[in-house]
Parts: sequence; C-alpha cells; structure tokens
Amino acid sequence: MSFFRPTSDPSRRDGREESASSTTLREAIMDSVSSVRDSLPKEHHAHFETLRQEIIDFAQAHNIPRESLSKPDALREAANELSTPDLERLANLLERFEYLLVHHELKKEDYTEALEYVETHYHLKEQYDSQVALLEQVRILKEGVILGIDGKQYPIPTLEQIASRLFERRKELSTKHDQGFTKLLLVPFGMSLDTLIETLKQFLLKYKESHPTFDLDTNEPLYTWSEYQGADTGDSPKLVYHPQSFTQDDHGGKTKMEILKEQTGRRWTPTSVGVAGGSGVGMAGESGTGTPGWTVHLLQPSNLESQDTETPIGFAPIPRQGQGTPQGDLTSRLPLETNKTPIEYLFLLQEAQDNLDSPYSHESGMTPEDWIIAFMTHLSETGKHLDDVRNPTETESYCYLTGAFFSSSFAVPGACWVRFCRQARLDRNVPRNQDGDVGARFSVMV
Repeated sequence: MSFFRPTSDPSRRDGREESASSTTLREAIMDSVSSVRDSLPKEHHAHFETLRQEIIDFAQAHNIPRESLSKPDALREAANELSTPDLERLANLLERFEYLLVHHELKKEDYTEALEYVETHYHLKEQYDSQVALLEQVRILKEGVILGIDGKQYPIPTLEQIASRLFERRKELSTKHDQGFTKLLLVPFGMSLDTLIETLKQFLLKYKESHPTFDLDTNEPLYTWSEYQGADTGDSPKLVYHPQSFTQDDHGGKTKMEILKEQTGRRWTPTSVGVAGGSGVGMAGESGTGTPGWTVHLLQPSNLESQDTETPIGFAPIPRQGQGTPQGDLTSRLPLETNKTPIEYLFLLQEAQDNLDSPYSHESGMTPEDWIIAFMTHLSETGKHLDDVRNPTETESYCYLTGAFFSSSFAVPGACWVRFCRQARLDRNVPRNQDGDVGARFSVMV
C-alpha cells in the first residue's frame, strides 16, 4: 500500500501520483462521497459503501483522526502505534479501497477461489442476486443501504464478503453444509421492526394484486400482537435478542441498539452461534469481523433433496413430532420437530455451545426480523406460505422465534400463516407452552 511506504523507498510512486491518490481517497472518505460512489459501476456501490465504512470504523476504534486517512505522512505516523496484525488489516482495507477507486473494479484475485467455492457448494450468486432484488423491490434496500434505528445507514454485505466468510469457515461449517444448511437469508437487522412489519403488510397486498387467486384478508393481511409496536426502540425496549434464558431478570439478551453498537465495534457474538470474536460476515483474512446492521444466515431449503444440483429455494418446513427425516452423513441431524417448549428448544442451543459434536452446533434461534424476510422470500420463490400451520396435510407448523424475548411481558415471539384467517401472524407464547403443531427453526449465522 503506497500510504505506508517510507519516503526513501525507491519503489514509491512519484509525488503527482500519490497526490492524486490522496485526493481521491479524501473525496471518497471526507467530502464528495456520493459523487465518487456514483462514478463507479452500480454493481460496486455496495462494496464501496462497505469498505468506506470499515475504514472509518477502524480509524475510530484505533483513535486515528479521520482526516489522517487521506494524508500519507500523517497516516504513517498514526500507524506506528498499531500492532502488526492491525497494521496489516488497515493496509489491506486501504489497498482494496484504493484499487476500487482507481480501477473501478474489485481486486478479483482476492476472491476468485472463494467465489468458485461458494458457487460449487451454495449456488451463491443466484441466491444473492435474488435476495438483493427482493429487498430492493420492497424498498428495504435503497441505493445499497438500509436506515438503522440509530439513524445511521448500513450498506448491505457484498457477495464477495459473504463468499470470503463462507470460504474462510468452510472447515467448521462442512458439517452444517452436509446437513443441508445452504439457503441464504440476508436480514436488515438494524432496521426498525415497525418498518419491517409494515413492509410485510404492503408486500402481501401487492402480492395479492399480482396474484388474484392468492387468498388474503386485504383488510388485515398481518395480525400483530400489540407489544410488537416499538418493541426494539426507545429507552427501555421491550424486545431483547439472543437470550440465554427466558426469564425476566437474567435473560442474558441484548437490545437491538446494544447489538448495533457492538457490531460497529466488532465485539458482538451471540453465544449460541459459536463464532468467537465477531458477528458474521467479514472480509477475507478478517476472522470475526462483521457488517454492522445486517445478519447473514444459512437455513435448510424447501428443495433439500435436490439442493446439490439446483439452487436452494424457500425454506424447509418444521415437521410435526415423529415426522422428521435426519440429514447429514458427517453428523446426522434430526430436524427440530414440534411438541417442545421454547425453553427446551433454547436448551438444545445451549447444549450445542460447548459441544461441537452436537448436531445443532453453530446454530441460533430466529428473530421476528429473520422470519419477516424469510416469509417474503419463501412466498416469492415457491408461491406458498411459510409455516402454514393449518395446512390440511399437517406437514407445516407454527414457529417459535427463540432468538428473541419480550422480557417485560415474559413472552417468546412466534409466527405463522393461518389459512382460515387468510393472514400472517406475529404473535407470542409463554416459555413453557407446548403444542403438537408448534415448533422452532434454527439458522446458521455466517
């Protein structure tokens, strides 16, 4: 990286070239952000936003003045205080960013092997493009970013980031892949839950317009328990995420705002995920780093038996008790069947935290945000409802969302489609509730 080359280095570029590079970097980070971004091909806008924010976040976390990022001498001086791994990471980020700004393309050699791997094992590009198109269609994603509850914009993880993370974790996730966790889900976790709920309502109404035979109560397409309103915002949010127990005082969960702050500082890890030191998608060589505002998941698809030869579509249903078929040759995993309490499903996750041989290792419970995006994705891809609990064949179930907890109301979120009401439902249950048509779905956080 030219910014870290000493002045006496004969390989250093001449002053005019470095000045031009510094000017471009200053404009990209300090000044005309949108004009620099818009000068790039549209497919690279999200990557630009993500890299730019990672550089800014790194500088803030290491007390590097933001203005130093565009001044080579000042940056070299500030970098003297960094450890070798941190210095390498900053140089890596700046090299990638400079290459993108100068060449208007990514450093493809950095991602070639990872992209080839995920295409073979996950059909990732088609899945990613489909997810982005849906998020743009429902206006969750605007110009490659979402608006968080903290008023900040969060760029969507790029295909290359997700590919790098999956490639980086390929050994530890080999068992999960063997068990069928290949279906991608991109969740704008940092958005207001109220906004996502309204988005689901409007999605259902528009789907009805384009599919006249779709049976929907257009007066109330989505029933929502009253406590969901404003549940993730305010001084004392009603909803916490990734609880360690369903108790009012010692739940161990965190609010959305707390998670967003920890994601930005790259300190957040839901214990159940089993990924030390970070919160999901990272650049190659950056174990444990994450993309703030988003969570990226793998789930089992509805076409589980043909996923190796076809792109995974939709999401596998929650089988009734005794109807599940084990998956996986490396570690056989019995699907989560119905007729357990939320406490029992949470206990399965906790057992797996300390036991990598558990068939449920690296898994976590779903949140209302996860389910909303999953429902829209499933209906778009399959033409069917997700978790159609009153399906006459009794092959689907109501879903406990054990990745969240209404601590003030002592309730576990849940969701389903109710066909006789012709509506989706975001509801709740007491932690000890047990029912033969109610179960849970887990995901693997990338």
